[in-house]
Order: sequence, then C-alpha cells, then structure tokens
Amino acid sequence: MVRLTRAQQQERTRAAVLAAARAEFAERGYADAKVDRIAERAELTRGAVYSNFPSKRALYLAVLIDSAEHPGAKEASSSSLAAALSSFARVWLERLPLTGDTPAGGKLQLRSLAGVFDDEPGRTALAQITRLEALLLALALESRVPRHTRRVRLAELVLTLLTGAGHLADAAPGFGDPFDVTQACRHLAGLDLADTWDPPHLPYIAPARAVRDAWEPPAELPDQISGHQAGFDADGVIAVLGAGRLEAAEEAVRAAHPGDRVTVAVVTGDPAELGRLVLLRVGDLTGCLRRVFAPDALPFLRVVLDDHATIASAVGVPDVDDATEAAVRVQAGKIVARATGRGAAHAAATAGPLSR
Repeated sequence: MVRLTRAQQQERTRAAVLAAARAEFAERGYADAKVDRIAERAELTRGAVYSNFPSKRALYLAVLIDSAEHPGAKEASSSSLAAALSSFARVWLERLPLTGDTPAGGKLQLRSLAGVFDDEPGRTALAQITRLEALLLALALESRVPRHTRRVRLAELVLTLLTGAGHLADAAPGFGDPFDVTQACRHLAGLDLADTWDPPHLPYIAPARAVRDAWEPPAELPDQISGHQAGFDADGVIAVLGAGRLEAAEEAVRAAHPGDRVTVAVVTGDPAELGRLVLLRVGDLTGCLRRVFAPDALPFLRVVLDDHATIASAVGVPDVDDATEAAVRVQAGKIVARATGRGAAHAAATAGPLSR
C-alpha cells in the first residue's frame, strides 16, 4: 500500500472537491448549488471542502480558473491589426455554449459571473479588472500599428462586443452567429476613435520622493501575461495596486522610460475571492493573447498576483487593501524613487534615474 504524503493527500482532496463542484455547478448552476451536495459528491465532509475553499464563491472561481487553464491550439501569428482582432475574437468566442448544453453547463462554459459578484466590492473590482483587460489587449494590438499609437478605446469596444455576445448566448441560446461577431471585430480595426492619452489629473500628481534604499527582491511569482516566473532583480518600475486601483496600470505604462520593465503587483484585502477573480479574468484574457500573438508582441507589462503581500512588503507597504496604490523605481539594486497614494504609479514611472 502506497502511503501518500500530507501534500499529496491535500492535492487529491482538492482535485476531488473541484471535480464534484464542477458537476454540481454544471447541473444546478451557481445560485442553486449547495456545498453539502458538493461534499457528498466528493465523498468528503463539509469541513474538508471548506478547508480548501473558504466559500461557495471561492469554489466557483476555482472551477472557472481550472477551465481557463486548458488552452486550445495556437492561432497563426497575424501581422495586421484587422487579422489580429479577428483571431482574438475567434479564440474568445470558443467559450460560447454549444447547442444542447444545459443552462447551468452553458454558464460554466462561458465562465459566467452573472449573479456571483453582486456586492459593491465585487462590482468595483470587476470594473477595474475590465480596465486592465482593455489595457492588456490594447498593448498587444499596439504592436501591430505605428509606434505611440494608443488602442485602448478599440480594445474596450472589442471587449464590449465580445462580452455582449457572451451575455446573449447565456440569455438567449442560439441567438447570433459567432462568425458574424468575428467579422465585426475585424472591421473595427478601420475605425478612427481619436484615441489619445492625456488624463487631466496627471499634471497635479506630486513627484516621487528620491531615495537610496536597499532593494531586496522577493521570490519569483508567476507572470499572468507570459505564463513564466517573474523575477524582481532588474531595473524598472514596480507598482503595487489594490483590486480597486488597477486602472493606474496604464499610468505606469505610458510614463515609463524606454526599456523600463513595468510590473504590476495586484493586492487585495480578500485574496480568496477578489484575488481569485483577478487571477481568473486576467489569466483568461492573457491565455487568449498568447494563442494569437507571438511572444515578442505580448505586452511588456508584467502582472503578478501578490496574494501574500511579499512584493508589497519588499516595496515597503506594510498594510494592503483594495485601494492600495504605491510604486517604486528600482535601479542598480536600489530603490531610487518612492510614491504612495493616487498617482503613485505615474510618479514612480516618471522619476528620473539615480545619478551614478
């Protein structure tokens, strides 16, 4: 008889809970699913379920994340903006339910969050995550257009169209043709949206504070964009952003010096739910990007989920919540600029280098 280690037993229990939860959610939907029935399906106690997942919502998110981590085939690399939009739409629309899927099963296929986050923190986080998604898609699209051409408004329009198609597929199965939606996304490339970057508040942001602090890089964490481990020993900007401040990522990106490595470390006061929500949505979108764009066309921005606030602590932010915004500029093994509060990401990114 093979004796399992504690870690192996915990992993087996977690897998059993996820499998049981997927069956329960697919049969009954999120609202009518019961943790007691999930425990019964997994042949475990209710306590064993809650020892791995603190809530039904956290368990549902884990099931969706598990679904999103099994990507399909990579698309042929597209050189034009129109072709890239068409490929991205085609990959995104693969999640639409198939004819014959049950309503609950269709919601899982869509990775639907309808009725899951209906409280204010959840709605705020979803709005901020969507802004980050638009930025990530836009940065990939900008690799297909002349330098310094912003495409965030185009990305927002594409995500609006695709998300609307998903909601219709959920509410009215069979309505609409995904091939038409793909063609529509392709033609959006020809729109002139006069997309500029000139937020009126930027001139009023206080400059970052010049310092010469030692920098002790934390351990590597997975980069949600590339899928690889991200280290923190290179020069660049690190912005620690709460789940309610993710829109500030663009302030760091647009202000960064040429060649800067820009890292967004996402923190939250609720890692089990809002943290998993960030992981699901950002990981889902970047999984689509990796299937469409070559590695050198992916956003140079790195996004890591700082669940245990290890990056925040290294940066010097002892307490984090969903409103956190702090940033540093790292150069030659030192922190050379610090900023906190609204505009911190922009302030650190615009800070001048340390004179040698």
